[in-house]
Amino acid sequence: MTLDTAILLPPIALAFLTGFVAMRMLSTRIHEMRTHRIHPNHVALSSQAAEKFQDTRAADNFRNLFETPVLFYALCGFLAITKLTTLLLLACAWGYVFLRACHSAIHLTNNKVIRRFQLFVASTIVLYVMWGIFAVRLLTSG
Repeated sequence: MTLDTAILLPPIALAFLTGFVAMRMLSTRIHEMRTHRIHPNHVALSSQAAEKFQDTRAADNFRNLFETPVLFYALCGFLAITKLTTLLLLACAWGYVFLRACHSAIHLTNNKVIRRFQLFVASTIVLYVMWGIFAVRLLTSG
């Protein structure tokens, strides 16, 4: 496997993490709807859901996985297409996925905001370092 193919593995792992969180959200929501007898029409909008559901951690985390990770997915695709992946960028990509997985684990369990925030900041720094390296490599490539 080349580096340019290997760079597609971290986004696949992140997509599986997102799928796991989606299943957790579904499970939590169905449980709450059954327990509290919430009719689906009463949670049709996010504002209604925020009022009705007590545990929104999985839904909040699911939304988080479509914020900065979108830039990660795009970057990994660009790296594969341009064949500018390096071992450092691949390591950073796996580091990003690890930090996001830790962020999700905290978000879904004890939800210690300061720890979650630290992981968010760390993952965002890794992401923008990756973008910086990519930009320099792209601008200096033949």
